Amino acid sequence: MLKMQVTDIGSREDGKIWHRKSVSSKYGVLATVVRNASARQTKTVRFLQVAFDTTGESFLAGDHHGNIYVFDISRNRFKLVQKTGQACTALAFNLRRTTEFLVALADYSIKCFDKDTRQLVSWMRGHEGAISSLSVHSSGSYAISTSSDTAQLWNLDTFQRKRKLNVRQSVGIQKVFFLPHSNTILSCFSDDSIFAWESDTLFCKYQLPVPQDGPRIHYRTFAVTQDGKTLAAAGRSNLVHLWSLDSRQLLRVIQMPPNVKSVRFVDFLPDSFDGGSNQILGVLSQDGVMRFINIQSCKQIFEIGSHEDAITLAAICPKGHHIVAVMDSGALRIYDVRSLTPEISKPPQPLLKLVTKGKSSERSGLKMKVYTGAGQRPVKTSGRRIQSKVLPSAVSTLDDKENDLPNGLNKKRLQALLRAFGEYPAKYRMFIWRSLLHLPENHAAFSSLTDKGLHSAYMCLQERYPIKSHKLQRGLQRVLSALAHWAAVFGETDYLPLLAFPFVKLFENNPLICFEVVATVIVNWCQHWFEYFPNPPLNVLSLAENVLVHHDKELLQHFVACGVTSQLYAWPLLETLFSEVLMREEWLKLFDNVFSNHPSFLLMAVVAYVTCCRAPLLLCTERKDFEYFFHHRNSLDISAMLKEAYRLMDSTPADIHPSSALSDFEPLTQGQYPIFNKYPTFIVEYQSQERERIRQQEVEYLRERQEVQELHAEAVRQQAEFEAWYKQQELLLQGEEQRRRILQEEESKLAQQRARLAAMKRELKVKELNLIDSSRRRFLKHQQDQRRIQLKRLDDEIQRKMALRDQETAAAVQDIEVRQMELDAQRQLFEQQLAKEQERVSQTVRAEVDTRRRRAEIEDSTFQNFIQANADVSQTNKKRLEESLAEVGQMEVDADWQAEVIKRLENAKERQEKQRERLVNLSKQTRSKEEEVVQLMLEVEGKQWDDVVAKQAKLEEERRVAATVNAQRRSLISQETEETEKHDKLQKSLEDSLNHPKRLRSPCSSRGLLHKTQSETTNISLINQSGDSTGFSLDRGRGELDSKERELMQEIRELRTKLAARARATDFVSPSTSSVHSH
Repeated sequence: MLKMQVTDIGSREDGKIWHRKSVSSKYGVLATVVRNASARQTKTVRFLQVAFDTTGESFLAGDHHGNIYVFDISRNRFKLVQKTGQACTALAFNLRRTTEFLVALADYSIKCFDKDTRQLVSWMRGHEGAISSLSVHSSGSYAISTSSDTAQLWNLDTFQRKRKLNVRQSVGIQKVFFLPHSNTILSCFSDDSIFAWESDTLFCKYQLPVPQDGPRIHYRTFAVTQDGKTLAAAGRSNLVHLWSLDSRQLLRVIQMPPNVKSVRFVDFLPDSFDGGSNQILGVLSQDGVMRFINIQSCKQIFEIGSHEDAITLAAICPKGHHIVAVMDSGALRIYDVRSLTPEISKPPQPLLKLVTKGKSSERSGLKMKVYTGAGQRPVKTSGRRIQSKVLPSAVSTLDDKENDLPNGLNKKRLQALLRAFGEYPAKYRMFIWRSLLHLPENHAAFSSLTDKGLHSAYMCLQERYPIKSHKLQRGLQRVLSALAHWAAVFGETDYLPLLAFPFVKLFENNPLICFEVVATVIVNWCQHWFEYFPNPPLNVLSLAENVLVHHDKELLQHFVACGVTSQLYAWPLLETLFSEVLMREEWLKLFDNVFSNHPSFLLMAVVAYVTCCRAPLLLCTERKDFEYFFHHRNSLDISAMLKEAYRLMDSTPADIHPSSALSDFEPLTQGQYPIFNKYPTFIVEYQSQERERIRQQEVEYLRERQEVQELHAEAVRQQAEFEAWYKQQELLLQGEEQRRRILQEEESKLAQQRARLAAMKRELKVKELNLIDSSRRRFLKHQQDQRRIQLKRLDDEIQRKMALRDQETAAAVQDIEVRQMELDAQRQLFEQQLAKEQERVSQTVRAEVDTRRRRAEIEDSTFQNFIQANADVSQTNKKRLEESLAEVGQMEVDADWQAEVIKRLENAKERQEKQRERLVNLSKQTRSKEEEVVQLMLEVEGKQWDDVVAKQAKLEEERRVAATVNAQRRSLISQETEETEKHDKLQKSLEDSLNHPKRLRSPCSSRGLLHKTQSETTNISLINQSGDSTGFSLDRGRGELDSKERELMQEIRELRTKLAARARATDFVSPSTSSVHSH
């Protein structure tokens, strides 16, 4: 089962990626990063996109909520740099300004942010679909954004769109990207066509031919090697096409295993020794497994991911050290490539090979299948013809074993190659150095040193040795701090930065190799340097001076005459390892020979440098001229110097040869680094203590100076406040005086204005009165004219209406006469009809009156007879009604009392049922305890007899207690049964008494009589008859009821007493039984 570190970053904005660095050698997982929404919820926020920077030490990651994180693998830190608020679809982190990055968002826009300031640098819009990829030019000044319908070229200096590529709707765009270290743009379309364009002019350079043989691949993913010469394309099949962009031909078709149906993503894995022609291709298939294959041998090197833990997206470090995968679960997983396989960063095969006879076989055909197994790295030879010399064959097998180096190299052959060409090939130099120095690559030991942080001696290294490159500055600090933590003397060595700087610059991207190279140099080529610490190594310098005396006495005498010692002409070269006086290529050539020979070769190189420069040195006479000469570059033939060094190595007598005083090469030990204590510890400790004391004093001084500065600032602030307050008071007084003067002036002006205003008001009032008088007279005249006109109009109207009224009056008189005649005729007709109707109604009324009179007489006679018949029965009915009412009231009282008694008896019965259930439960518990005891007796049957006896005694005691409890339970049950029988008898007697005919008379007869009476006398009020009747006595049978009631109450009290006693007994038995069971 895979166990790995899982880091939940949650809502934190920064922190460590892993708390303890431990890489699984089998799976290569460095850390797994997840992000849960909150501490209480387990909902995971999915990561969507990742992108590395140009150094390969940091990468960006964007999640589904729009949060952008920067993960620094070298520093083991992560940091939240931006919250965009929406999901990202693509990232780019390799811009020219290293602190800026591009984010393609779900709203089809691109934003540029600064990771240090968290500020929005620019916002670029123009796409109408989701952006699938962002490609940045190797210069970092241009970027291409790709969506399905268009691709746009952006200038990242001005953030303006430079060009736009539009295509037909039927042909979509798969990807448009820059080729590495080139101005060529490659565009890939959905119809499998691939075009190359010039980025400046957008001139089409060439088009790759579309494969005609076989089914269509439907390209979806593309990858290019770092040298930009090979293109890998794959899609909806298990075939991967490899194109040569130089010859524009299809190189090879790689068929993946049968379980691969389609390819989601491809990318090349960089290598330190392939010169940019990457040979390992990572292929992510639909099953979530990413397989890394060698494109030459088509062998699978390793794979990451699984069917259960699938990968959806991956990003590979530009240096080939790490792989970051986005898992199907939404987590990030960081892989260490060097832990996955030893094939990575493996050197090529030896340059010199033995020609053997054998049958050669060539594989024909373009299509190759991938098969698993350890792949062999191909050798890429240069076009230059290599001349080789025949080495002497009389070498013993033992010497060959001693000269054998790791990875199949041989030191004698390398030395012969070095003598022939003077240097190693630049392509394989780093690998040869690592083999010559036998570097152990102790990752764990180096991590323990770097985890201690920066050493206090190198905290302010940039002040003493300012370096323009911040990355180089941090690398130098990291290596020097690791050396200081390894041995205390390196924290006190002033020249150590000068010694380590060329190696730090050379191994800038691999701090582990850099540290081990410097440590190996110190252990072997810096032997006896620290015996006279803190002074220069006079014993080592004397060895160089002895060699110089033997080979060039004249030059040494000139040095002595000018007062120049070995500390001036030899020590500057040694403490800087020639980095101040040689160019880069010359320095590399020198150390090719230094690492290939005995440690004494470095001292011979110092003497050779001095003797090769003897002509200008003999002309120098001033000490400052010598100092300048040995601290600056000079015109020197490095090949001649190396030949001279080899001559000195061969011709120096053994008694003065430095090899007699220096030990042979000893590599660093595997697992842990060796102890380095070849220095005066008391001096180093004293210097460390002095430095610590000085640091403490400096801290104290800085603290006191800070306090003094704060006090001075406070005093200055208070003085400034006082001065400002006094100045403010003066200004206030001046302002007050000025305001008073202004007020006086304003008051005088106001008085003058008021006088002028009063005069103007008077003038205006007079004018207003005049205007009012003239307007009043004009209005009166106007009113008079209006009234005159109105009177005339009224007179004319009156005359007209009078004439009209006379005409209407004459017409109305005529109409009235005609109407009067009509009314007379109608009145006569109505009078005849009314007489007829009146006669008919009078007859009807007379008949009705006769009928009503006869009916009233019949009713009166009937009513009188009824009253007379019922007069005798009224008294008897009144008495019977009163007796019935009294009986009904008494029955209601008795019924209420009986209901109350029955209710109480039912409650008592319920309590008895509960007590019975408790006793049953107690019995069950007792039986379970007995079974447990029996089981325990069976389990401890093999123990000692005393224990058995004790258990049996205990069991007997528990049985007695259980028997007692059962007896009590039986007695309680019998008592309960007797009381239940008594209760049933009592209840039966109560029911009999309620139903006994002699105790209460049923009111049915009286009620029926009452009903009969009421039905017969419908017009007589029963309430009035009962109200008028005499009172009825209700005392009959009261004594008998009272005696029966007292007997029932006495029985109820006795029953309550028994129930209470039985409840107390049950409560007492239950706790005692539980206590027995607990024991």
